[in-house]
Amino acid sequence: MAEAPADWAPASWQRCVALQQPHYEDAAELVRATTQLAALPPLVTSWEVLALKQALAEAQEGERFLLQGGDCAESFADCTSPVISNRLKVLLQMSLVLVHGLKKPVLRVGRFAGQYAKPRSADTESRDGLTLPSFRGDVVNGPAFTAGARRADPQRLIQAHAHSALTMNFVRALIDGGFADLHHPEYWDLAWVEHSPLAAEYRRMVAAIGDSLRFMETLAGPIASFSRVDFFTSHEALLLHYEEALTRQVPRNPGWFNLSTHFPWIGMRTAALEGAHVEYFRGIRNPVAVKVGPSVTAEQLLPLIDALNPHDEPGRLTLIHRMGNASIAHALPPLLEAVRREGRRVLWVADPMHGNTESTSNGYKTRRFDNIRGELDQAFDIHAAAGTRLGGVHLELTGEDVTECMGGARDLSETDLKRAYKSMVDPRLNYEQSLELAMLIVRKSEGVAG
Repeated sequence: MAEAPADWAPASWQRCVALQQPHYEDAAELVRATTQLAALPPLVTSWEVLALKQALAEAQEGERFLLQGGDCAESFADCTSPVISNRLKVLLQMSLVLVHGLKKPVLRVGRFAGQYAKPRSADTESRDGLTLPSFRGDVVNGPAFTAGARRADPQRLIQAHAHSALTMNFVRALIDGGFADLHHPEYWDLAWVEHSPLAAEYRRMVAAIGDSLRFMETLAGPIASFSRVDFFTSHEALLLHYEEALTRQVPRNPGWFNLSTHFPWIGMRTAALEGAHVEYFRGIRNPVAVKVGPSVTAEQLLPLIDALNPHDEPGRLTLIHRMGNASIAHALPPLLEAVRREGRRVLWVADPMHGNTESTSNGYKTRRFDNIRGELDQAFDIHAAAGTRLGGVHLELTGEDVTECMGGARDLSETDLKRAYKSMVDPRLNYEQSLELAMLIVRKSEGVAG
């Protein structure tokens, strides 16, 4: 899709019903903020966007595996060097495990540098007789339960751009500076493995990679690509005023690009065929993704594919299924069969997080590691049986030592949650659980291939 559809413009979404948008009390204030935002530099470049699209096309053919992960919702307060570097580190370490085990390149996409908005099930929240707007993420309002904090503030759009730019700048500097260099194992903190039954396996893996690298460089000399990796960003493109302001045309590349991120996606709540989000997404040249839940039918999914990828472009469309451990066995196969039967080219990715959320008796929102692993296990088997390919995973995770998901190597229980529950919205895998899941993905892939 070099050119946008003839009936499309960045603002054409405003003709449609736009769900999950905040109510701004002062329309003129919103116009001033979006006008300022539209004049600011973009956060990514068109050639990076097109490079990611090519890499996603390779993942569709089984030549790469997509690892997409990061926070459920970023906060402005977490735009700090330790939080950013730890988040990057866990994704890099997971990709190290996957590269070694899957024997193919891993496409690394961070769920950050723009993941500041979250959809909500209700527009308002009530406490002790007081009703206020729901917290919709730092790009919209504040989490404190006061009228001032919960007011939708257009200036937060500018703040989100600034914090995203700071995050991107630091990530680029870390990668360019050799943060991911396999020649320096001291950069990789392995303390977590002391608590894990997979400790010996992980140590062997790291040692094997080091031995292989030294052997290759003995024969061929230094290999520069081992000191640097490609890294891309993604977020749910929920706030359409923000996305529109950062949608640009560029010299020598026709069409329109969303330059707020490399890889925007549509959430399950905003994927209506006639809705504003689909209308906006159909006109941008970025690779795009859609979350697909257990209630989606083939009759709903196929027209959505037609709208978002009418020319069946390689790398253009990713479908991220998030069914839940209890639902995936009956909900996913009909969709795989319908898309395969129509010969449509998509990248299938599993999100084992969002369908497995539950609340505990002590009031915490959590996820059980066994259910996350169970949905992934089933996803690999279902794709294998359908003759399709699971080409990646989409995870909510952090590099911090949080206790938000139960289970895993240390068998976190309900009583452990209060020790370090920091998420403002959804529970995330911690550093240890994330690496453990990467090893389990490798084991499962080997079993399916065998």
